[in-house]
Amino acid sequence: MHHGTTVTQFISEQQLRVPGASGNFTALLNDIVTACKMISNQVNHGALVGALGSAQSENIQGETQMTIPADSQEFAINASNMRFWEQPVRRYVDECLAGKEGPRGKDFNMRWIASMVAEVHRILTRGGVFMYPMDEKIQAKGQGGKLRLLYEANPMSFIVEQAGGGSVTGKHRIMDLQPESLHQRVPVILGSRNEVVRIQGYHNE
Repeated sequence: MHHGTTVTQFISEQQLRVPGASGNFTALLNDIVTACKMISNQVNHGALVGALGSAQSENIQGETQMTIPADSQEFAINASNMRFWEQPVRRYVDECLAGKEGPRGKDFNMRWIASMVAEVHRILTRGGVFMYPMDEKIQAKGQGGKLRLLYEANPMSFIVEQAGGGSVTGKHRIMDLQPESLHQRVPVILGSRNEVVRIQGYHNE
């Protein structure tokens, strides 16, 4: 038995309290409520119902299903900040750009969408590294990094690590950091584990 007040009832009751109300606004709100209910119903019965994680199976190529490849030939970084980068990041990017003739012995592709969520999605599907490292410009502003630890770096780091990747500030694992403030900013380097380990190694030299 229903004992509460529905949204429609509440809206109608509020209209009665307003002298001279035409009912146009009430009708609009009711239309919005109806649309929300329809969308909710469609979502609840959509193709993703029951798909809550691993399918516990392999694809047609025999590959285990979302694991980020440990190695990659793709990296994402805002090259317009190159002149501000710290030496370890500059070294890594220079080696990648040197291609087959360089110390890495293979060609790399550079990407930059300027959206960490989009970059992480690409990394999850085919590997790669996303970098928003510490640089001189960020330091001059007195900031600890560009991205927020609690609601940008941590959630993406958790997802990447669950898929077998790595995520560091440069020297430290992001998920090991103890938050100091709500909007604390940190550098972020995440993606294919072997590439992240290499970059971290350059920072620690």
